Amino acid sequence: MSKTSEKPTIFVTRRWPDAAEQALKQYFTPTFNERDVPLTAAQIATGFASHDALAPTVSDQITADIISAGAAGAGRLIANFGVGVNHIDLSAAASAGLAVSNTPGVLTDATADLALTLMLMVSRRAGEGERELRAGKWHGWRPTHLMGRSLSGKTLGIIGMGRIGKAVAHRAALGFGMKIIFFNRSKVTDITDYDAKQIDDLDALCAQSDFLSLHCAASADTFHILNEYRLQRMPAHAYVINTARGDVIDEAALVRALHNGSIGGAGLDVFQGEPDIHPDILTAPNTVLLPHLGSATVETRTAMGLKVVENARAFFAGERLIDPVV
Repeated sequence: MSKTSEKPTIFVTRRWPDAAEQALKQYFTPTFNERDVPLTAAQIATGFASHDALAPTVSDQITADIISAGAAGAGRLIANFGVGVNHIDLSAAASAGLAVSNTPGVLTDATADLALTLMLMVSRRAGEGERELRAGKWHGWRPTHLMGRSLSGKTLGIIGMGRIGKAVAHRAALGFGMKIIFFNRSKVTDITDYDAKQIDDLDALCAQSDFLSLHCAASADTFHILNEYRLQRMPAHAYVINTARGDVIDEAALVRALHNGSIGGAGLDVFQGEPDIHPDILTAPNTVLLPHLGSATVETRTAMGLKVVENARAFFAGERLIDPVV
């Protein structure tokens, strides 16, 4: 703990909702990124080295060098603002003896809502319609104008049946009457309020899905889990929805499928290498593209900040992390 303050110090890489920042100030002495722009690796390393804790986000690549700098200085904890931790070198953190926490649970409903938003927007061609209207190219109603496809009665395939996958399935089954099939590495036995079939063959899942929604964590095992072969197995009218991480889809293969019409469309909230976007995704037909808004509600982002505070308080009180990663 810093000698200049009775409270532990924490370096916060991006601004939070006001209520979460106020809660943080109650228990810590924070240093905020006042300009709220992306920091360089050197800036993050310097900040971590001079503070007891680091609170990064998914847009910060917390490398082994940053971790070494923090561990060599005052750094003891990486309290991540978000669930996914594929941007943090966890092996380096463990080797350096640093604790890592995240913020699970509080993002579930907001992310599930956005997945359904993408499903509706891309299948009903809402993005195309809005662009046409704003460009002054709408010339009136006609029976065949921008006909899309309905969700009702269609088959939704889900890759990753964790909290968010189940929340999406619940909304789709009970709200839209969709048939649910899913792939998950472990057996799922706690679904009781709607019918859902677990399929162990991922290729078969892709072939049977009218909509395919990805909700798996990013890891070496899930890197490009939706690859060119599986995209080719999908029906020509099918839609791909991704609110997980960009790395779980082979984007080059997806671009080819979108441009050659071998799938119906895609709704994407995350991208490989974001915020840099594959240029051909931006020109792909029948796509809805969002800038990583899965958890972007006032309620959810505030709850994420409060989760960071809870974990950091537990750690500096000598207690077990509430949401330990390392």
